[in-house]
Amino acid sequence: MSDCLPIYSVNGKLDVGLSPLDRGLAYGDGLFETIRVQAFQMPLWPFHQARLVNGCRRLSISLAEQYLLPWTEELLAAARNENRADGVLKIIVTRGAGGRGYAYGEDLTPTVIMIFSALPSYPEANQRSGVALFNCSTTLGINPALAGLKHLNKLEHVLARAEWQSPEFAEGLLRDTEGRVVEGTVSNVFAVKDHQLFTPVLTRCGVSGIMRRLVCEQLAPEVKLPLIEQDMTLEQLYSADEVFVTNSVFGIWPVCRIGEQAIKRGMQVVHLQASLLKYWQAHLMEEGTGK
Repeated sequence: MSDCLPIYSVNGKLDVGLSPLDRGLAYGDGLFETIRVQAFQMPLWPFHQARLVNGCRRLSISLAEQYLLPWTEELLAAARNENRADGVLKIIVTRGAGGRGYAYGEDLTPTVIMIFSALPSYPEANQRSGVALFNCSTTLGINPALAGLKHLNKLEHVLARAEWQSPEFAEGLLRDTEGRVVEGTVSNVFAVKDHQLFTPVLTRCGVSGIMRRLVCEQLAPEVKLPLIEQDMTLEQLYSADEVFVTNSVFGIWPVCRIGEQAIKRGMQVVHLQASLLKYWQAHLMEEGTGK
């Protein structure tokens, strides 16, 4: 296989096809994870696995989770054979192949698709100088039943991402239909104000991201930054001391502008980035020594 082409498997078998009756294709009936791979290792794997397993339980998808890691390791072994140490592993789990109609039987076997692709190349300035966010007009519908899940129904995000083409914007900011700030098109949003960290509550809609969880549970406490999850407005972001976005592939990016509104710069995001780097290096070392 060429370095430019993804390596993929379906239910643990390399280079096989997918049934046209799969409910993931027909209805977006499933979930996915996007995992950063570095030096053939996945430091955030436990978080991704936990979210995927929990999401399948919420959607009543009978995932045989004991196969997840072995199938993942087999795909990474194929990447190792091509000397592709760094990349992005995408895992898609659907309810499986079924007939017409929304109703499904209890005997469906879930489909697990794994795709290993090249790691995106981001400008170094995104980490150092910060990024501009496009203020999207597309809004997210409120649906607590799906809130937090990284499900396959992403048309709202597709439409939002189509709103801008200019490279001056690295990401887009999304609000819900009632005007509350929710997330970015591929990221979660944080704001710092008066030495406190704020992030939108995700009980109505939005994706509960892996890097968001790491920031909330480990990185923020490490730098002694108290966290508050609450409803947030655009005006609160504009008046914040700092704003940043997170994603499990690119990490933490400071925000320098939202639309035409300049955003203040501060040092808390620098401390969080340093804490993330320590976390990443420590876990790469642990995996490298077999711990």
